[in-house]
Amino acid sequence: MSQSQTDAAGPARARRLYVYNGGFLTQPRVRRILARAGWKVTLGKPGPDDWVGVWGKSPTSGRGEKVAGHTGARVLHVEDAFLRSVHTGREGDVPIGLCLDERGVHFDSSTPSDLETLLATHPLDDTALLDRARAGIDRMRHAHISKYNAFDPQTDLPEAPYVLVIDQTRGDASIAHGGANAATFREMLVFAQTEHPGSRIIIKAHPETVAGLRDGHFDAADQNRRISLLRGAVSPWRLFEGATAVYTVSSQLGFEAIFAGHKPRVFGQPFYAGWGLTQDETPVARRERPLSRAQLFAAAMILYPTWYDPMFDRLCSFEEALGALEARARAWREDRHGYIATGMRLWKRGHLQSFFGHQKRLLFRRNTPAARALAAKTGRRVMCWGASEAAEDSDTVHVEDGFWRSIGLGAQLARPLSLVADDLGLYYDPSRESRLERLIAAAHGLPQGCIARARALMQHRISKYRLLSSPLPALPEGRRILVVGQVEDDASVKLGCTAQVKSNLELLARTRAENPNAVLIYKPHPDVEAGLRAGALSQDTVLAHADMIAANASPQALIAAVDEIWTMTSLLGFEALMAGKPVVCLGTPFYAGWGLTRDMAPVPPQRVEAPRPGLEGLAHACLIDYPRYFDPFKGRPMAPEMAARLLSDHETYWPHPASKADKIRLLARGILASLPSGKPR
Repeated sequence: MSQSQTDAAGPARARRLYVYNGGFLTQPRVRRILARAGWKVTLGKPGPDDWVGVWGKSPTSGRGEKVAGHTGARVLHVEDAFLRSVHTGREGDVPIGLCLDERGVHFDSSTPSDLETLLATHPLDDTALLDRARAGIDRMRHAHISKYNAFDPQTDLPEAPYVLVIDQTRGDASIAHGGANAATFREMLVFAQTEHPGSRIIIKAHPETVAGLRDGHFDAADQNRRISLLRGAVSPWRLFEGATAVYTVSSQLGFEAIFAGHKPRVFGQPFYAGWGLTQDETPVARRERPLSRAQLFAAAMILYPTWYDPMFDRLCSFEEALGALEARARAWREDRHGYIATGMRLWKRGHLQSFFGHQKRLLFRRNTPAARALAAKTGRRVMCWGASEAAEDSDTVHVEDGFWRSIGLGAQLARPLSLVADDLGLYYDPSRESRLERLIAAAHGLPQGCIARARALMQHRISKYRLLSSPLPALPEGRRILVVGQVEDDASVKLGCTAQVKSNLELLARTRAENPNAVLIYKPHPDVEAGLRAGALSQDTVLAHADMIAANASPQALIAAVDEIWTMTSLLGFEALMAGKPVVCLGTPFYAGWGLTRDMAPVPPQRVEAPRPGLEGLAHACLIDYPRYFDPFKGRPMAPEMAARLLSDHETYWPHPASKADKIRLLARGILASLPSGKPR
């Protein structure tokens, strides 16, 4: 039963699912997905109207099938979905989805499964569905997502070109039930050499073999001057790029190779063979329908699996499950070596430990020399907040608030759900290249699926801080310009503004001088309005240049009501761009210089010379590729779409500034987070 066949909360009445495999009882995630899909896991003897649950073609599946045969109960075949986790199940990682099949097992070619029936009979002609499939392929390739994801996409690969031969673990059920055996792998290797004389052969080992958990069919003895065994954890998508041909028996990597543009040579009978997208050594006679790549993906990844969202404890779409896996994989890839943090205020340390300390606990040091010395000793990287002394080190990771931060102000100690970690520089310092600048420059080449995702995120109209706002007052008629006040001692103003305009008063005066007949609406920064930061102007001073002050007004409501935005370096300028409004920059923020703003200050020449990213490309870099999102209440990485959902839900976050007791608790968490023997919180 696919997720599309159930309501997001599951059917109203659960069906009893009798099980005889301990894994159903000892794995809470599996039980929870089954429960949300409408199955009640139980023990005992089923009746003819009940179901028996079996795990694929595992050694214990036979006993469940026998019970079903004796009692007349039907069998539900359960397997991992085709995107599973960061690490393998044998390493203890939990799945993000299941394949719940009422006909058979997707890898058992002896009988049709629900998946094969979908592929053979479903129209697969809905434009929206196929667009989702193409976007899903684009996203998986862009984020380097596979079934298992404990690899670094930047890991070195064998020199191209080569012929790729995919190994699998011995005894894997998909081999025997896919019409193959151990000898088939030897035959496949011979065919690869014969059909590509003179070509280098790369044998890709299975992740469980690399981890020492299960043997593969090839080992070091199979290597020679032409054949190499690749045991490193590498991105399959990058591996496919260098391959001239792909050989597989029944591995899911053969399935993924199809979406990388290959037509793999298949020696078994996996679910993806027989649809015109593979070269089949042993075809399945009943599979005769030709399918496109998008049709295969739509059936196998969108319609067939049951996907699960642990954040909201519900069944979800393929895209939501993919987003959650992207976030988890990225956290592992970036944080697995660990950090030595310095220059971090005590109240922030608990948040930072939650964000970045799940793979290896953050170690905090008070000063930069001590942090650098420990980093050199332990192989970790130095992490600092913003423009600290450590920022001068070229191997330092710079942490700052993300562009969608929190409900409530950071200055009031509101918990952040978005942070950025930049390994090159500070995104608000135009004098030095940042990782964000590189991402924006590369965004012109994004595939359409990624562009569509960015476009959807832009529709959320979320500001950096989710605050309680006053109703928007009546605005004067005329050409309205929103003038955005800032914190005057903020690093983005100090580093991103010229001597001509570097204060709120100078911003107002310049805007009025350039627009003598416009209606100027001045919005003070929330931190300044709250009396927490520098930059306050008296009412008389503001009204000497502006027509009105929009105190405590909703940023998004103001953006919608005006014709243009003038700013120094405010993030509100970026938010206005996302809403399609013209923006004039008197400083040099990260979003200036890309052909999307009117720039009144110098911009770095590399931005001017770079390909134009377009509005969606800028959004993708700034909202998807650059920030990290983390649910500070449930303690897990999340996708930007989930962050948007949380920010839109006032019940999820504290709708008030931190109380004195909250601040004491934050300081206590910071102390605990600073202890080397404490647990990540």
